Parts: sequence; structure tokens; C-alpha cells
Amino acid sequence: MDCKVFIQTNDEQYLGAQVAAYALQRNSRHRDRFSVELLHARDVPWLKDRVGQKFLRGAEHRVWKKDDLQSFTPVRFMPPKLMNYQGRAVVIDPDCFAMADIWELFSRDMEGKALMCCWRPGFKDLPGYRASSVMLLDNARLRHWDAEKTFGELFEFKKDYMKWVKLEYESDETVGLLEPEWNDFDRLTPQTKILHNTYRRTQPWKTGLPVDFTVRTKRRNLRGLAKTAVKTVKRWTGASKPDVYRPHPDHNQERLFFSLVRECLEKGVFDADLVRREMAANHVRHDALDLCQRLAA
Repeated sequence: MDCKVFIQTNDEQYLGAQVAAYALQRNSRHRDRFSVELLHARDVPWLKDRVGQKFLRGAEHRVWKKDDLQSFTPVRFMPPKLMNYQGRAVVIDPDCFAMADIWELFSRDMEGKALMCCWRPGFKDLPGYRASSVMLLDNARLRHWDAEKTFGELFEFKKDYMKWVKLEYESDETVGLLEPEWNDFDRLTPQTKILHNTYRRTQPWKTGLPVDFTVRTKRRNLRGLAKTAVKTVKRWTGASKPDVYRPHPDHNQERLFFSLVRECLEKGVFDADLVRREMAANHVRHDALDLCQRLAA
């Protein structure tokens, strides 16, 4: 059976994707039985063709931007077609780091399901949903997946981006649930199998950098609108502080990421020049190499 892990990425998250690929093979005793491929958004023409156009996302029409932090998201639906609807695929975001052997997913009984993923519990004002950021796919059962076609339907306002990424267009009978440890959202425990640094404001490799993602629009009451107006005035007058990435509240997750980076440097997975380029582009915090050196001391 052909088995492949796909990591979707873009320029902003490229270093994270490289580290994620390393972690997959580092922590598997069966690395010869699967391959890993990075799916870079810049290599997908139909994403670039829509830059500047409006698409349906929840309650709003939002403009598609090529340099948004998560501009890679639609490519997570490409693997079945790329593999000619054969074999199995695991799809992960570039901020997902394997702590366990990914072969446990490839070799598990899917009980006839077309795909398996984790349920993300509701938080703040959002209800729970199926998280497509980590998926196990039986490609033969997903012949209706055509990422380019569905992406186009977003701009015709026939399909909703949020329903798509939350797998709401899939029937309940075809979707199985994985244990939450396979997509542990900013939680690192001895049971964690894939750590997902999903909260964008605290991604450990971006601390202190200017925020480069589109902030979700909330429906506001009068009090909320007043707060927004105050923030806008402060921004115009220069009285507000720049919006930057914050430190991750769990230092162990920061340490884990830069320990993996250090190993990649030591083993030649990538070199320090790549890290320097990513720092210069504001994709990676500017003290990244210093942090690696401290961990090596």
C-alpha cells in the first residue's frame, strides 16, 4: 500500500514545515514504509490566479491574499487526486510536530471510513468542529475531492471556506474520529502524538515578529464597536503598540521546536543560511539561532 505524508506550507511557514518533516521521520521506526512531501502554495497556479478576488468565508466576503499566514490551507485537500485516488495519505499543517510514530495512523483499521480526524472542542465564541489540520485519508474513498474545483466554487459563493476546512461537506458516515492526542492543540503531554502549535499568536518560532495573518472578524455589540473605534484612533495617531506574536505560554513547546531545529542543523537537514534568510524575511524570530546555541550548551 502506497503511504505518503503531505505537509502543506507557504513561505511564511516554510521552516516549520521542514522541521515537521524531520520530526515525522525522526520519531518513526518505519520511515522506510512512507514518504514525506511538502506541498508549497507557491507551486499551485490556481491559488495564485485568485489573488485579490473575494471568496465566501463564513458571514463575510474576504479577499484572497497570497501572503497570509495560512494561504496554504486549500492544498490539504489535494493529496487524494495527487495519489490517483490510491493508497493512504496523512495530511498535516506545517505547525504540527510528530511525537509518536506516524505509522500508527497508516496501519490502523479505518473501519470503512473515508477519512479520520480529531474533533476540536469549542473555545471562546466558536463551536466545536472537525479539524482538517491533521487527517488520515483513504484516497480511494475520496474520489469526489477536487481541491481546485472546490476552491473555485468559493469565489462563485457556492461553497463556504469555513464549512470546507471543517469538513462539513463530508457525510457523518464517512468520517471517523481520531484520539485527541493525534492533534494536540498547544498541549504537550506524555500522551501527545502530534503537537499542533495552532494558536497563531503564540507560535514559538515567531515571538516578537509583526503579525502576518488576517484576524478573524467577530460580530460586535455596541461596546465591542466602541473598543474597535478606540483601537483605530490609536493606530492612526501612533499611540497603539504594533501587533506582534507573543511568547508561547508553555516554555517546553518553545524548547521542543528549537531542539528540533538544532538537530536539523547538526544533521544537515538544512543549514544556518536558511534560518538566517527566514529571520531576514520576518518568517522566524530573530534570535532563533541564538536559542539553538543555548540548547546545545
